[in-house]
Amino acid sequence: MKYAYFPGCSLESTGKEFNESTRLVAEDLGIELIEIPDWNCCGATSAHSLDHKLSIALPARNLGIAESMGLDVIAPCAACYNRMRGAEVEMKENADLRDRINSDLEKPYTGKIGVKSALEVFTFPEVLEKVAEKTSRKLPGLKPACYYGCLLIRPPKVLGFDDPENPKSLDTAMEMVGAEPVEWYFKNECCGASFGIAKSDMVVKLVGDIISNAKKHGANCIVTACPLCMTNLEMRQAAVGKLRGEDLTMPIFYFTELLGLAMESQGVKKCFASHLVDVNPALDAIGREQAVLVES
Repeated sequence: MKYAYFPGCSLESTGKEFNESTRLVAEDLGIELIEIPDWNCCGATSAHSLDHKLSIALPARNLGIAESMGLDVIAPCAACYNRMRGAEVEMKENADLRDRINSDLEKPYTGKIGVKSALEVFTFPEVLEKVAEKTSRKLPGLKPACYYGCLLIRPPKVLGFDDPENPKSLDTAMEMVGAEPVEWYFKNECCGASFGIAKSDMVVKLVGDIISNAKKHGANCIVTACPLCMTNLEMRQAAVGKLRGEDLTMPIFYFTELLGLAMESQGVKKCFASHLVDVNPALDAIGREQAVLVES
């Protein structure tokens, strides 16, 4: 199994532990990731609010390079996946726009390859079988609230991934490594994404609602597949806890970190050193050594 890999800007900055753990787990599962050479920013959450053609052209350039490699694309970041998948669909369905954009690209995108999220690929049935085979230390006692956010699953007619109202793929992946996902109400609610700076008061409220509901349903951590969600959930929890007079301290993980922890992927625990919120209480709950102290 081989894919063109698009890390995107977040995975080379604030989400570098998502990048590292994705690469480590993929290697252990026999999934070859070949980084798209000379890739550019997908436009994230800003381009589509400024210029529609630009918002399609930016990811289309990366798709054109991947098509020249003859490989489908993996985009771990939920925002990158959303933008690249949207460009894939529009370039396939809108011939006039496709021709105008391709006339500006060195390597045109004709629709021969497609885009998938890392969560989608790592939860293919055949990949989950490999995860089960590779899991050497399961995670009983870990009770994650599986948090999908909105960019991975909406709009459903474009992304076509999982159930937009009651997604299950992340829960299934956690169950495969022996964790015990909780049922809760906020798994597909928005955290505010990139409004963290422009409308921080709004984001603080949203993050407070998400973590509070996870705690009320017995979670001892939250697991996500989105670097924007990760940033908001980690950075805002202290402020919102103080504001509400409520202990909202909660370790947050990328799902690839927990897959790697169960598979004992070499070096994956180093990712925990980059977290803003101490993960050791969650590791204590499953009887695992304090990873940050051991490998940071």
